This record gives sequence, structure tokens and C-alpha cells, in this order.
Amino acid sequence: MLNTSATEHRKKQPARHGPLRHRAWHALATGLAILLAGCAAAPPYQPPAIDLPAVYKEAGASPAKPGGPDAIAPDWWRAYGDATLDRLEARVEVSSETLRKAVALLQDAQAQARAARSAYVPTVTAGAAFNRSRVSDNVVGRSLAGKTTNDYLLSVGASWEPDLFGRIGSTVNAAEARAQASAEDVAAVRLGVQAALADDYFGVRSLDREAALLQQTIEAYTSVLELVTNRYRGGIATEGDVAQARAQLESTRAQLSDLRLNRTQLEHALATLVGEPASRFSLAPAEGTGHPEQLPRVPAALPTQLLERRPDVAAAERRVAAANAQIGVARAAFFPSLMLTLGGGLESSSLASWLSAPSRFWALGPALAGTLLDGGRRRAGEDSARAQFDASAAAYRSTVLRAVQEVEDGYAAIQALQDEANSQRIAAQSSARALSIGLDRYRKGAVAYLDVNVLQAASLSSERALETLRRRQLTASVGLIKALGGGWEGSATTAN
Repeated sequence: MLNTSATEHRKKQPARHGPLRHRAWHALATGLAILLAGCAAAPPYQPPAIDLPAVYKEAGASPAKPGGPDAIAPDWWRAYGDATLDRLEARVEVSSETLRKAVALLQDAQAQARAARSAYVPTVTAGAAFNRSRVSDNVVGRSLAGKTTNDYLLSVGASWEPDLFGRIGSTVNAAEARAQASAEDVAAVRLGVQAALADDYFGVRSLDREAALLQQTIEAYTSVLELVTNRYRGGIATEGDVAQARAQLESTRAQLSDLRLNRTQLEHALATLVGEPASRFSLAPAEGTGHPEQLPRVPAALPTQLLERRPDVAAAERRVAAANAQIGVARAAFFPSLMLTLGGGLESSSLASWLSAPSRFWALGPALAGTLLDGGRRRAGEDSARAQFDASAAAYRSTVLRAVQEVEDGYAAIQALQDEANSQRIAAQSSARALSIGLDRYRKGAVAYLDVNVLQAASLSSERALETLRRRQLTASVGLIKALGGGWEGSATTAN
């Protein structure tokens, strides 16, 4: 009885420990696969750190608000109150070839992201073939020697690569980050074209006001020339006075011709920005010397908000994320790839038996392949990916620093130009007053024409300088809005 029990006990032992041993090996294999997959994954991503100041040094009278930056509307150009500018800006979205190019590049990046995601799905192929062949009579040991045979084949196959070590996932993350960067590039290009159009438009209108000023000056100089000529005929003025008056008049006419050339060139630039041939585009001159456009209030912001408000900064950050994901792709090259394949179909030498059960064939099985020796190519690939990440991070920090500089420049320009315009306005008024007094004294014979000539030149120069300052103020205002990101609203992105 004891021997029998011992025998039965020994027979039961393997049955009890077999499943345990199988589960242990399964757990070990699973743990090893998870460990290897962790080694192959891309490093945890965080945007590169950069030390930014708490406030803008040059903000001056426009301090940042604790609750956030002043809102800049998406159609920010409407704040200038010019209906013609509004109509031109509306054409950028539909006609600008520069913007169309950026959109096309975005569509390309999105297509590449979709192509990368397709690797998650099995690839299924199908094929049909017919082949008629004859084997030579002189082939020894072949059962088909001297025979002609047909081969009808219909096959279906499927293959799938499980993403064991994160290669596919990292590739998808990189492609998606690049697509997000391209989307921000589109926003940056759009903002750039909008700002350039506003600059050129304000330039055209400023030249229109200068042209009107020069035309008024020419009319005034013509009257003065008549006055001097009459005085010369009466023996009161000299021939030199007449020559000086005529030279002053013709010099102003030459300035007007040069100004009109500059306006024409700016008008051509506007045509290109709105996507129209320069030959068919024209912008009617503004009438008078008034300033219909208004300077909008200077927006307030904080340096840290540039990371959320500038599309070029967002694009640079997304490229850093893409470079980080590429490190994961390079790491995955160190590990083998597993391919699961399934194939089957029908094959026969005659159509009569083609669809019968014996004509079936199939194959199923996994394939594991990896590189054992490559002379350091994979290590060099990982080093290259890390170097590209460092370069992208440096480019991101450079973009942020340049953005801060542009905002500081914008705030400084607006403040300085406002002070300069106030002083220049007083100077222009004083010059006009001095010219009026000088002309009155010349009519009375109290001063020579040379004194009037100097006063005329000074008055015209002051008026043109004031108009130039007005144009610079508008340009600085547009530049600050652009530097702050315009009305762009960043798209939410997820760190990989």
C-alpha cells in the first residue's frame, strides 16, 4: 500500500508544478519584453527650460496685467479704423500665394502623419497570376521534364508588426509633432503677411499725405515765385531771388516725382501680398493730409505669455518634441522586430480543379529579426538623433529670445516715437508760423528772399518729418502686435 501511494504521489507532482513553471516563464518573458520596451522608448518630453524676465523692461506706461495680456482680436487690423485696409486684409486668406504654400506644406505634413499611423494596422495584400511553362526534356531527375504545365494562382496575405519596442509609436509621435509645427507655421506666415500688408498700406497712405503736402507746397511756391518775379520786374528783387524761388519750386517737384515712384512700388508690393498681378492692381490715392487711421492702444503682456501667443515659438517647440520622438525611433533600432504573417489561397494546374479543396494552401507564422553587427551605425543614429534634439532645443530658445527682443523693441519704439512726434509737432507748427511771418516781412521789404527761402525749406522739412514719424508710429504699432503674436490662438498640444 505504501509503495502504491508513493508511486501515485510521484505521478501527481509534474501535473501540479507544470502550470506553475509555465506561468513563471510567461511572467518572466512578459517582464523582459516590458523592460526592453522601456529601454527603447523615447525620453520623457518636457519643453526646453528658458529663464524669462517677469516683466518687459520697455513696457513703460503699459504694464502687464496680473490677469493676463490685453486681448488682441484675430482681425487686429480693424483697430486702426480703415475700411480699405480691412478689405485688403480679407483677401490675404483666400489669395496670398505665400499662405497657400504654407497650407500645402501643412497638408503634406498631415499626410505623412497619417502614413506613419497606418503602421499600427495590418497590411493586407491580394494577387492573382497565371503562368504557362515547359521544362526541358534534357533535365534529369525532374518529373515534369518535357512537359508543359499551367499554374493558376489566387493568393491573399496579411502582415502585421506589433510595436514591441516603441519604434512605430515614436515615429507617429514625431510625425504628429511635425504636423503640429506646420500648423503653427501657417499661422506665423498668415500673421507675417497680414503685418506686411498693413505696413505697406500705411506706407502708401503716408506717401499719399506727403504727396498732398508737396502739392500744396508747390502751389505755395508757385505763388511765391510769381511774387518774386513781379518784385524783380518792379526793380525791388534781384534776378538771384527769382532763380532761388524757381530752384526751390523745381526741387519740390522733383521730390514729388520721387515720392510717386516709391508709392508705385509699395502698391506693387501690396498686389503681390493679396495674390494679384501688379499690372491689374491699383489703390486710389487718399485725399488731403489728414490721418483717418487711428493708433490702437498699446497692448500689455508678460514675457512668459509669448510661449502661448507666438505661433513661431509654438512651432519651434513642436519641432523639439518631434526631435525627442526621433530619439525613440533611433533607440528601437537596437531591438529586434517581430513580424506576424498570414497567407493563403488557391493554386492549381487547371481551371477545373482550381476551386476544389485540394487546391488550397496557407501559411502562418511569426518572424523575429534583428541586427547583430552593423559597425556602430545604430549607435551613430542615436547620437545623431540626440544632437538634432539639442539643435532643436537651441533653436527654440533662440526663437523665444528673439521674440522677447522684438516685443521690447516694439514697446521702446512706441514710447520713443510718441515723445518724438510730440516734439516734432511743435517744431512743425513753429516752422509754419516762422514762414508765415517771414513771407509777410518779405512782402513789406523787411527781409531778403534768401531768408524766406530758408524758412520755406525748414517748414517743408518739418512737415515731412512729422508725417514720417506718423508712419513710423503705425509701423511700430503693427510690429508690436505681430511680436505679441497678433490674434493667434494656439492649438492645444499634448507632450509626448
